[in-house]
Amino acid sequence: MAASTLVSSADLGPVSRGLESARFRKSRPDRSTPPAAEVGSASPAPGFHFELKPRDVKTHLDRFVIQQDEAKKVLSVALCDHFQHVRLTLAGQKAPFYTKQNVLLLGPTGVGKTHLIRSAAELIGVPFVKADATKFSETGYVGGDVEDLVRDLIRRVGGDVSKAEHGIIYLDEVDKLAGSDTGGRDVSGKGVQINLLKLMEDADVPVVSPNDIMGQMQSIMPRPGQPPREAGATINTRHILFIVSGAFAGLTSHIRQRLALAGKEIPGGRDADLLDLAVTSDFIAYGFEPEFIGRLPVRVACQPLGENDLYDVMRRSESSLLRQYERAFAAYGIEVKWRADGLRRIARLAATEGTGARGLMTVCERALRDFKFELPSTEVRRFSVTRELVDDPKAALAKLLGD
Repeated sequence: MAASTLVSSADLGPVSRGLESARFRKSRPDRSTPPAAEVGSASPAPGFHFELKPRDVKTHLDRFVIQQDEAKKVLSVALCDHFQHVRLTLAGQKAPFYTKQNVLLLGPTGVGKTHLIRSAAELIGVPFVKADATKFSETGYVGGDVEDLVRDLIRRVGGDVSKAEHGIIYLDEVDKLAGSDTGGRDVSGKGVQINLLKLMEDADVPVVSPNDIMGQMQSIMPRPGQPPREAGATINTRHILFIVSGAFAGLTSHIRQRLALAGKEIPGGRDADLLDLAVTSDFIAYGFEPEFIGRLPVRVACQPLGENDLYDVMRRSESSLLRQYERAFAAYGIEVKWRADGLRRIARLAATEGTGARGLMTVCERALRDFKFELPSTEVRRFSVTRELVDDPKAALAKLLGD
């Protein structure tokens, strides 16, 4: 591609656009309402009609997340298995021995873990809640209670417990819960793991926290338009899917040690590639309770993003960061064009940041900061992002204003 080639907005869309089947479109939420990825409150239709197949889910995820094909496949199968089970159960086909396919995603920051889950929840149309594991503590101490995650699902759907019972709870930074044997109370590690494992299986959670005095009063005297709640009302977590993720820095050392003791060959290359070889004993050595890690049977590692991947993220993802900048400048009547050499330079610099797709924002903000400040007060109505602009923004701005 020539260095002077302009990358149009049409080129930024994914090659999979328009490939949805009639059944696929029928199963997606009504686009007249805000998607769950934005408001977190989409919910199953009455009867919960789930018709998606794993390939349908992956096709949808391909529109928003670049690479991570194995993670997409694993996630698509787990989601379809779970929500098909929910659909059949609601139709009267009981499965008393069903084991939930809660998912564990491993991988460095900025590789698309959160984006995968949010996009999948938006497609399926179920309530979705995301939280960081570091905000919780063992019950009775300062910090959040893990049961609040379930109550958040109820709030997302306006208090409808029947809809919240089929949601997705996504817990990030779960690797920070790896406890250490200090001999004292570990209020933010093992204690939280123990509380979580109860929820991930099958538990009844009070709709209103016993410690929430205001919530107790509102349940007795609901706001106008809200139905009154029964005293002691609970929500069951049997059909709520739990997905957890984390970078798991240092886990590879346990993997290497296990392989060495077993006399097996240790693969070379990046540490991130070793995460695919992680087994239950590695997570236990890392600091997780056996019961906790046992309730996360589906595990998959996401791979770091290289320069070419970051270039594709900008050009092909429907949630490309470039559109955010286009909207920001368009608010002042300014059109921004992206040249291929400029995008290549942004991708190369972002790769050196080591923060995955988040590095794109770092590089773009550094390159376009002065443009966003100066141009709205000038007569300039269009400009192009080139390699020269990315390398020396001040000189490029001075030349643009001079011209």
